[in-house]
Amino acid sequence: MTTGDFGPNGPGYGPGYGQPGGYPPPQGWGPQPGGRQKPGGLGRRFWARVLDGVLVGIVAFFLSLFVFSDDYPFLVTGLFSGALTFGYFVLFEVAQGATPGKRLLGLAVHGPDGVSRPTASQSAVRNSFTLLAVVPYLGPLLAFLAYVVIAVTISGSPTKQGKHDELAGGTRVTRA
Repeated sequence: MTTGDFGPNGPGYGPGYGQPGGYPPPQGWGPQPGGRQKPGGLGRRFWARVLDGVLVGIVAFFLSLFVFSDDYPFLVTGLFSGALTFGYFVLFEVAQGATPGKRLLGLAVHGPDGVSRPTASQSAVRNSFTLLAVVPYLGPLLAFLAYVVIAVTISGSPTKQGKHDELAGGTRVTRA
């Protein structure tokens, strides 16, 4: 290859390679989604969700004891817990790239590029199913069905992305 040769990628690029000089790109480098990171499997993600649920439940319990009166127990368990869960997941995913449960189990949440943290809107879409719990009467059933759909789609995906990841533009949960 001489200076000025034109490969399929433009001047100075060798045939089939993406770098000047005709060298292949380094392993795990470039536009590959997630680089070398492995997707987080359903089991780890399930247990991380359980741990996060326990943390949110403890916070909701103490807030209900000290902030809310006994006059509205259903408000606290439904509306407040659903909103608290939603805020918890969005806040931690956007600010730190993982909730405490995910971090404890070695998982991280990434935006569709596989590198950056999800944006607030991506995380809000990704976790919007947690708000189903605030729907009176049918909310818990709807939330359970959403969890089943998400689990089935994670299991059936080679990249371990659930329906909620797809709806959020392709967010990813990876093993750190």
